[in-house]
Amino acid sequence: MKKAYYILCFLLFGIIKLVTAQDISLFQQFNGRYDYVAIGNTLNIMENGAFPNCTILTSSSANLNLDATQNITAAYLYWAGSGNGDFDITLNGTAVNADRTFSDELDDVRTFFAAFADVTDIITTVGNGTYTISDFDLTNVIASYCNSGTNFGGWAITVIYEDENLPLNQLNVYDGLQSVPTFLSITLNNLNVLDNEDAKIGFIAWEGDRSLAVNEQLTINGNVISNLPLNPANNAFNGTNSFTGATDLYNMDIDVYNIQNNINIGDTSATIALNSGQDFVMINNIITVLNSQLPDATLNIDDYIVNCGDFDIELFYTVNNFNSTDILPANTPIAFYLDGLLIGQSQTINEIDIGDSESGSIVVTVPEDSNANLTVVAIVDDTGNMEGVITETNEDNNITFTDVELLLLPDIVTLPSLIGCNEGFDTSTYDLFDALESLEYNEEDVSFYLSLEDLENASNAILIPTTYNNSSDPETIYVRLENPPCYDIYQFHLTIENCPPKIPQGFSPNDDTFNDWFNIQGLYNIFTEHELEIYNRFGDIIFEGNNEKPWLGKINRGLNNKGKIAPVGTYYYILNLNDPNYRPMVGWVYVNY
Repeated sequence: MKKAYYILCFLLFGIIKLVTAQDISLFQQFNGRYDYVAIGNTLNIMENGAFPNCTILTSSSANLNLDATQNITAAYLYWAGSGNGDFDITLNGTAVNADRTFSDELDDVRTFFAAFADVTDIITTVGNGTYTISDFDLTNVIASYCNSGTNFGGWAITVIYEDENLPLNQLNVYDGLQSVPTFLSITLNNLNVLDNEDAKIGFIAWEGDRSLAVNEQLTINGNVISNLPLNPANNAFNGTNSFTGATDLYNMDIDVYNIQNNINIGDTSATIALNSGQDFVMINNIITVLNSQLPDATLNIDDYIVNCGDFDIELFYTVNNFNSTDILPANTPIAFYLDGLLIGQSQTINEIDIGDSESGSIVVTVPEDSNANLTVVAIVDDTGNMEGVITETNEDNNITFTDVELLLLPDIVTLPSLIGCNEGFDTSTYDLFDALESLEYNEEDVSFYLSLEDLENASNAILIPTTYNNSSDPETIYVRLENPPCYDIYQFHLTIENCPPKIPQGFSPNDDTFNDWFNIQGLYNIFTEHELEIYNRFGDIIFEGNNEKPWLGKINRGLNNKGKIAPVGTYYYILNLNDPNYRPMVGWVYVNY
């Protein structure tokens, strides 16, 4: 508000410094059988600029009277005044501190503030009755505002309630702090007008004057609105309360207007415009109530499962239809993205009632070059191209995300090879646990595999690792050591070497099936090119053998004894392995029957 004094200053200096503080924007939305009422009071004892003594109260009261069917859902306290702010006040003896604050100014000297606090708990506990704001003290700052008629203080509580007798409505609470003169335009988004019957809009505004009505006009979508007799078309903000009919809310307004003829079915936004040629008015809160029957799909990712070395992620999610006024249809699409890439699609199965939910799961596959730490984005009502097919009460809350940590396969650690003695045909017997002697482990956490694929799938493990016979030389063995939530991978090679043969010192070729031949361990089918010569005590050669011809105790050299059994006695051998790693082996063997 500006008096003639301020108009004169404007004419003399040619400029008004006007700073728009915080733009009006959507704060909360309620969908269901909701409506609201507002109470409040001023701290001014009369309209500012109209009384000689510059005084202001520190306390005032107002009454709340809800019907028995009206159940409180939320209650928001707004308070405002001249100066930089008193943000700690008292409501019915309970200290209240500002949750959010706003500011505005006319010039460098005349600054104004507003504050917000959620007082739902207090209002729900007290219910109907008298509410008193106290300890709201502007007495030390008010004097410098009186001469220009901009001294004020006041408070208001908006109470949102639910009533089963109401139609299904969408109630939007907008707030901020924007002001005039001379022209102010506010666009309200997030509307969904399905039926404009009994549509209404309400305001909490500060510093309006009944006595100033110079070119003052409030419009919605270009249509001038009024609320006679309290709010004529040329003086919308004039110290009134539409809910109580009060006309003595000096320099503050709690007004509500029926706008069913000023808004159309299908509208998703509305433009509020305020013109004022003189009166300084600050809009702090706007509430719209519109008939609406729409679902509101939201999505939560509740959990996920990943496996070691796997690029598949099983996501567990919940689709909600909480803040809604209609069922969410079955087959509502859901899309899942990684870095903008579509990685999976799902849909709801059943219709989801108002206030209800449905859970589901999906397995999505991410690219194999993905980082270990990634973010999966999920959008409900998304056909896979970032577009929806369902009209909702809120089109901006369909998205959620979750951080996922992949369990990438660890690097393979190579262990020293196990070397086995050739037992014939390039095979040997191994205890595979011998390769793990440098590790700490429990045997039940270890499994051995012949391929990395089998290891990753935990299939076809080697059943008896303590007596394993290789199938090739060399052969690679893969080790899976469980290390929750993943596992470690090792590998080692099995190799073969021809170990020195073990030569017995006697045998008895008597056909009793026990020790019947000169069985040299580690010789046959190992040193396949070996040559064996047997001599008697006189130095005569009596037998020549090789890999295909072991000595069974019979003589195969000499004309007279060829084919006969060698007599009991000591014989001497020369074993030439024909292996560059070994010299010929010489020794004796005793034959007995």
